[in-house]
Amino acid sequence: MVTISLLKNTIQEYAWGSIHAIPDLLGRKNSKKRPQAELWMGAHPKAPSLAYHNGQWISLLRLIAQDPENILGKKVAKKFNNRLPFLFKVLAAAKPLSIQAHPNRHQARTGFQRENAQKISLEAPNRNYRDDNHKPECICALTQFWALSRFRKIPKILTYLQQLNLRQLSDMLTEFKQLPRPQGLQRFYTSLMSLKRDQKKRVVAEALKNARNMVAEQPVFEWMIKLADHYPQDMGVLAPLFLNLICLEPGQAVYLDAGELHAYLEGLGIELMANSDNVLRGGLTPKHVDVPELLRVLNFEDQDITLLTPETAVANEMIYPSPAAEFVLSVITLNNGSVYQSPRQRNVEIIICTQGKLTIADRDLQTETHLPQGTSVIVPASVAHYSLRGEGVCYKAGVPLSVERNCST
Repeated sequence: MVTISLLKNTIQEYAWGSIHAIPDLLGRKNSKKRPQAELWMGAHPKAPSLAYHNGQWISLLRLIAQDPENILGKKVAKKFNNRLPFLFKVLAAAKPLSIQAHPNRHQARTGFQRENAQKISLEAPNRNYRDDNHKPECICALTQFWALSRFRKIPKILTYLQQLNLRQLSDMLTEFKQLPRPQGLQRFYTSLMSLKRDQKKRVVAEALKNARNMVAEQPVFEWMIKLADHYPQDMGVLAPLFLNLICLEPGQAVYLDAGELHAYLEGLGIELMANSDNVLRGGLTPKHVDVPELLRVLNFEDQDITLLTPETAVANEMIYPSPAAEFVLSVITLNNGSVYQSPRQRNVEIIICTQGKLTIADRDLQTETHLPQGTSVIVPASVAHYSLRGEGVCYKAGVPLSVERNCST
């Protein structure tokens, strides 16, 4: 495969998905009004994209297996065992997603081997590890995008807990105040998540009763009520007390590493991650929640949120820098007759047009492919040089040129 190819991608219909957002982006009708949560672009075995190649649609997973060096690039193929190292998504949340974290590489390998030895089916609902890979990720907002991300600074956590005046947790809170450090946060959160079901119900009921009296004071309390509307009696409704509540404006992005507790709440975004589907959940979901395993992978360092600041790469392209070895996200904006010229040094890329209408041209083969809004393509590493023109915006997923960097954690 040495040509730019159109992609046909799977839409995942999860319950929290939007009925309109992805269909509107793709210019399609959703006559059945089913929630469409994620558009997957890549070669994950669960739902590989189809690439239009030699007049037919072929699994991208199969194409890469047949010709990994030409598609991925020699260094990428060697580094990532002939596999596309990233998974590119459009994510559309009409309802909150589960509170979750992802394992690091060692945890993923160990957990995957353990569950294989236990002969737990990969499709089993109680399966935690569906592959042996870690899952660093970034999310970039296409619309206003609300999320919870990482444990907030401990003094702020204590302030919110004191404001709620949770008598059910008075002893736990006293102990937390005596050790206002990550170790104390770990003990407090572990004790909270380990409460019996009836105790959790009482804590949630008390928290919501007090939060309703303070909704106008802080968005944190407003979001507790919103979460309870979707997941009554779920301990996850307390998450805004512990995690940073953020609202990304279009074009803003945030990076999440292994062990960082988070939840996407509402909005449309571009998501890019290592090619993994490993998720450990902690609430706001009817799916499997394994509290002991979640607690084993969590990072309890309290920290403020730092947004990814895009940097100019070449004319018309802005890159969102991150420490990930598997992926790099960038946005290309064209208007007033401007043209994007790809750099000569590059690896495999997937591009999706999110606004307007663009045309991508292979300069050596002198072929063109039209990219109206919602259309995506894969550009193999063997394509020496391509250009983009038109009026619109596209997001590009690629692999950093420095693929030698260590990504073993």
